[in-house]
Amino acid sequence: MADTMIRGMAANKQVRFFACNSTDTVEKARITHHTSPVVTNALGRLLTGGVLMGAMCKNDTDKLTLRIQCQGPISGMLVTADANGHVKGYVSEPEVMLPANDVAKAVDLGVLSVIKDIGLKEPYVGDTHLVSGEIAEDLTYYFATSEQIPSAVGLGVLVDKDQSVKQAGGFIIQLMPFTPDEVVDRLEKKITEIDSVTQMLDRGLTPEQILEEILGDFGLEITDTTETRFHCDCSKERVSRALSTLSKKDLDSIIADGESIEVKCQFCNKAYEFTVDELKEMR
Repeated sequence: MADTMIRGMAANKQVRFFACNSTDTVEKARITHHTSPVVTNALGRLLTGGVLMGAMCKNDTDKLTLRIQCQGPISGMLVTADANGHVKGYVSEPEVMLPANDVAKAVDLGVLSVIKDIGLKEPYVGDTHLVSGEIAEDLTYYFATSEQIPSAVGLGVLVDKDQSVKQAGGFIIQLMPFTPDEVVDRLEKKITEIDSVTQMLDRGLTPEQILEEILGDFGLEITDTTETRFHCDCSKERVSRALSTLSKKDLDSIIADGESIEVKCQFCNKAYEFTVDELKEMR
């Protein structure tokens, strides 16, 4: 069954929500990057966050990038998503050996950057410190400080005994401006009472059922459902453009070796070969 992302409103449109199942998406990333269980968990959470935040993009051409640079053994992660449910990502150190649930230790202190490319001359960049390394709490803090949007973010990845992804998913719930205090207080209380996303996923709940548990008393209205997947849009032309940005000195050095080179896409590990003649045309 394909992964899906749903969105909608609640509490007379005073609350908006996004939720998704990302099991196949995270499993594709695990297979692509040969990640250890704790890295599968960390990257899976960021990919899920990317899917949910990508759904906030207004135009099909908008791109959202989540970048984490951190002191933990993972070192860094990068995820890119769009409004169409496409997401891709990679991690600097895919084989960190820690317990599968020890994401905070694998990530540790660092910086979360949210980069929005919405067709302007320069992309919008919002930087915040990681508050826990657990990813969901870090995204919650980002929304509160950089966008001034009170939000609840829940992300979870369950790794099976064979290291495959058993379940993955999450939600983002946000208050719209001027939401009455009574609604805020009820929602905050409800969120403190629910199981973690991982526990709800382990119970086999769908995104709809997870939201029903949280927002069922608030008049839940699902407005949109989108298929989501791990999708890389790399091509030889794109890789060629990246190579052509190398300095003339670096290109000359590669050409001087007299052999074809192979360049791999960081997101999907697809390899592209460039002959000496093709490299010469880039100078």
